[in-house]
Amino acid sequence: MSGAENNGLSRLLSGEPAALAHAISIVDNELPVAKDILSAIQPYLGKALVVGFTGPPGAGKSTLVNRFIGDMRRQDKHVGVVAVDPSSPITGGAVLGDRIRMSEHTADAGVFVRSLASRGHLGGLSVSAARIVDLMDAAGHDVIILETVGTGQSEVEMAEIADVRIVVLAPGLGDDVQAIKAGILEIADILVVNKSDLPLAKQTARQLKGMLVLRAAPEREVPVIETNALDGAGVSDLSEAVMNQHTQMYRPSCRLNSQSRYRRLLAQATGRLAEKLVQQQENADLDAVLEALTNAEICLDKAACRALLMFKSDSLND
Repeated sequence: MSGAENNGLSRLLSGEPAALAHAISIVDNELPVAKDILSAIQPYLGKALVVGFTGPPGAGKSTLVNRFIGDMRRQDKHVGVVAVDPSSPITGGAVLGDRIRMSEHTADAGVFVRSLASRGHLGGLSVSAARIVDLMDAAGHDVIILETVGTGQSEVEMAEIADVRIVVLAPGLGDDVQAIKAGILEIADILVVNKSDLPLAKQTARQLKGMLVLRAAPEREVPVIETNALDGAGVSDLSEAVMNQHTQMYRPSCRLNSQSRYRRLLAQATGRLAEKLVQQQENADLDAVLEALTNAEICLDKAACRALLMFKSDSLND
C-alpha cells in the first residue's frame, strides 16, 4: 500500500466514518486496491456480533431493526447496519428504502448504515455484503446488523454470515408455512412474531412453537418472541434473547469459519471465471467451442470444460 492508503487504513481501524464509507465504496465497486484493504484488515476481525434479520416482505423487518438499533445504542454499543435493498431495474443500485426508515439514527455517530443493492442475487445478499461486514468489524463496531431483502426460503444464505439469525414473521402465516418448512426455520436462532397487536399474533406464536419440533436436530432452544415494532413492545426481550443465544452458542464468528470461507471462495472463483468468459467473447477458440455446441457435436458439460481449459492460471491472476 502507498502512504496515503496506509493512512486510510489507519483511519478505518480507528473507526472514522468517512474512512469506512470510502473503504466500503472501494470494495463494493471492486477497485484494484480492494484486495489490499481486505487483506490488511484480516488480523482485526472477529470482535463484532453479527445479527441477521430476515423474513417475508411485509413482516416489518426494517421497522423492527430500527427499534433494535435504538436498544443497542441505549446499551452504549456502536452499531453498523448492512441493509440489502432490492436493486433499481435501471441503475442496478440500491433503492435505499432502509436509509429512509432508519433516518432517526443518521445524526448518531454511533450508528453507521450502508445500503447495498442485491443485484439479482438469489439469496438476498449482494456478493460484497460479507466484505462490508468485515470492514465494519475492523472499524470497531460492536454489533453489526445484516438485513436481507426478504425473498423467502432462499434467505438461508444469511446463515453464512450472521452469528445470531432472527426470522421475522407477521401474524397469520398462510403460505409462509411452506417457506418455513422448506428451510427458513432451520436457520433461525430466534423467531419473532411482529405486529403483536394484531388478532392472530398469539395463534401464530403457538403455531411456530409447535413447528419447532420439526427441526432435525435442535441444538438449543429457539425462543419465539412477540414484538410490536411500532411502539417498541417486546424489543428489549428480543435484545436479551440475542445476547443469550450468542452466549450459549459462542463460537468463532460464522463468517470466519472454514465452511463459510470455502463458500465465499467458490462464489468468488465462479464470478472471476464468468468475467473471463465474457471477456473472451470474440476469441476464436471459444467460437469453435460454441459452434461445436450449436451443432450438437459436444454436450454443454464438455463445452464448459473446454472453455475452462482456455484459462491458464496466469491469465486469471491479474
